[in-house]
Order: sequence, then structure tokens, then C-alpha cells
Amino acid sequence: MRKKLISAVAAMSAFGLVLTGCAGGDEGNKGEGGDVTLQMVESLTNPARTDLLKGMLADFEKANPGIKVQLVSPPTEQADQKIQQMLQSGSGVDVLEVRDLTVGPFSNNKWLYDMAGDLKGWEGYDLLTDQTKKFTVDADGKAYFVPYGFYGLSLFYRTDLVKEAGFAGPPKSWDELISQAAKIQDPTKNRYGYAFRGGANSSGQLMSILEAYNADNLDVENAYKVTSGKTIFSTPESQVALDKYIELFKTGSPESSVAWGYAEMVQAFTNGSTAFLLQDPEVIAVVNDSTLTKDQWNVAPNPVGPTGKAAWPMATAGWGVAESSKHKEEAVKLVKWLSGDPSTKFAQDNSLVPILKSAGEDEFFKTGPWAGYVEMTSNPDTWISVIEPRSSAWWTEWMKRSETDLQQVLLGKMSTADLLKGWDEYWTQKWEG
Repeated sequence: MRKKLISAVAAMSAFGLVLTGCAGGDEGNKGEGGDVTLQMVESLTNPARTDLLKGMLADFEKANPGIKVQLVSPPTEQADQKIQQMLQSGSGVDVLEVRDLTVGPFSNNKWLYDMAGDLKGWEGYDLLTDQTKKFTVDADGKAYFVPYGFYGLSLFYRTDLVKEAGFAGPPKSWDELISQAAKIQDPTKNRYGYAFRGGANSSGQLMSILEAYNADNLDVENAYKVTSGKTIFSTPESQVALDKYIELFKTGSPESSVAWGYAEMVQAFTNGSTAFLLQDPEVIAVVNDSTLTKDQWNVAPNPVGPTGKAAWPMATAGWGVAESSKHKEEAVKLVKWLSGDPSTKFAQDNSLVPILKSAGEDEFFKTGPWAGYVEMTSNPDTWISVIEPRSSAWWTEWMKRSETDLQQVLLGKMSTADLLKGWDEYWTQKWEG
């Protein structure tokens, strides 16, 4: 999913600011008899998701006579381009899907309505998890979208292989993960410990261990910084963490994983050749469809660092209202409705960490592979919610550089100290402009 988010934003940037005609518009929003018709645009479209949304909107219309909702579902690859065009034109959209990667440029261009005032006193607000509240109202007190769910890393593990190796349960810390992966690894049986990510977008897994080792001093609003204001790459803790991470590759991962991306990692876990995989919850559905049986795997919380804590950077998206909407009251009503009980069904069907506290009591989420996510959201002092600077203009450039440098280290062509020094200089210079 992260890959899809980044690709879509890159496509949006490349498309530029060309405007084309948009469906709907203010003139089309008034129906017969004074009814209001809202235009709602989704971004991460697929047929099953669109059908689910249409069903939810039908329920909303039934509960709110006088308000109709027309759902616009552009193809995912062009969806953000379409949304940008509609927002720029100032018509054709009332409610829209806003992502953590698009909220910055959309709000900076004053295309999004600030719902902060509307959410004050909303009884549904107190029902949201702390994680959701944090992303709903930003540091400046603005509320440009209400998340509908979250993506975040957790540890997929093979219950049978862990037991066969003599361990009582899955690793709770990075140290335990390295130990278990090394013991399980047996190349003669095509069995490996950890599905290492050395290829495209490898920084996510690497940052997970760096942030865990710096958890006590992490800047939660920018997890690439520590509280002193320096980069996370400048600390002694990061040097220890990176050396541990390389040890995990050398003693508990396949050599070929130096080039693995998302697909190879997931395939290695689902085909039974690796015991551990650090991935987003969308993979739950993939594993469910694999040859692994339910008693062969599960999901544990993100491994913690030496102080018993871990950072949990989240990717998210949600529903927002266009500043240009002539029906903000009705649009906000729809956003609130979607953020209530229907959000739990939406999270279930789309493999998302849910936004409501009550979802933790839902049998679907409190058992099996979802239980690890509920444990993390229920213990924010251990799994600290942080924000990574993924909306930076140079993020795509950073992803390419981090992939190249990590591979140089894995191949023995660069030291871990030189990698961290280079990354410290890179981010310091970028932030200094």
C-alpha cells in the first residue's frame, strides 16, 4: 500500500496543473425539492471497495433524508490527478479521500475545509482511538480529514517454525528477532529466518529498528529527528541499531534478499521459506489466501528496542471536505457518519487498523492476526505513534538513495558508520534548505 501511495503522488506531480472538465459542480448539487446531492471522490479505488462504499452511502442516504451522495471512482493510477483537477477548478467535489501524502499540498493550496470547529462537541470524537485523534487534528489545531484506518508495520511469524526451534513464542524485541532468525535459518533446507528487504523502499524496515533504539529521545512529530533537534542518524543508538540490522541480514536472512522488494518478501513468507516478515496489515489477506494454514502463522506487535519501546509510524488516509463545497454542513455530516460504526466494517474489509476504540472488542480484531495491532494501539506508551517526513518534496529521491546505500553496506562496499554519516549530512542539508 505504501508503494501505491508514493506512486500515485509521483504521478500526480508529473501530471502538473493542467485542468480538464470535471463532473458535477455547484449547479448539479441541488436536486428536485431542495435535496442536496453531494459529490464524493475516492482515491484508492478497486471494484470491491467501491461496492462497499456504495452500500455505506446508501445507508447514509436512508438515515439522512434529503441528502444524496454521488460517488466518483476514478482509476487508482489517475485518481489523485482527478481529485487535484476538481479541487483546483473549485467545483465538482464536496467530500474526498485525503491521504497523509496529499493533505500537505492540498491544505497548503487551501483546497481543504478545516473541520476543527465542526468536530468540537461531536460525540463521535471521544469514540476515536488516540491514534485517530492525533491524525484528525494536526499540530496547528486544523482538521482536514478524519482517518478511516491505518497501515503500520507488525511482525508476521511462523508459529510452527518458532516452536520447532524451541522458542516459547514470537520475538518481542529486535534482539530476540535476530536470535530466533539465526537459529531457524538452515539454507540446506531452504529455510531462512527473516524476509529481509534490501531492494525497493527498504528504508521502512530499516527505520523501524533505528526508531526503536531511539524511542526514548525520538521527536514524535518528525521521527527522522531526535529531541535534541539533530537527525536520528547522528546518535550512538542508531549505530548500534544499524549494526544489529546488518547482523540480521548476515545470520538470519537469504543472501538474495539484498535485492528483495515487497513482492519477494511476502512471497518468501507465504511459500514457507522464511519465518519472519515485517509488513503492513494488508498482507493478512495475502497470507490467508496462501497455502499456509491458520495454525502455521500469526502476527505479533512491532519488535521493541533496548528500553522496551518501539515507534509505530503509521500511514493513513481518510475523508475530508473541499473548501469549495457549497454544502459543507451536509458534507461534514457525511464525514462524521463514515467515521462512526460503519468505519469498522470498512476497516475489516480493507485490512486496516480500525479507528474506533470499540473495535478492540470486536471478535474480528481481538483474535488471530489482528490482535497484535489492537495491542499496539491500546499501549501507546510502548508503541509510540510517530510521524515520518514522508511529505517532504525530496522523499522519492531519499527512497532511491537509502536503497542504494543500504545495498552498498550489505555487499560490503560501505561501512555502517559511513552510511549514517552520509544520511545525517543529507537530511541536515535538506532541512537547512
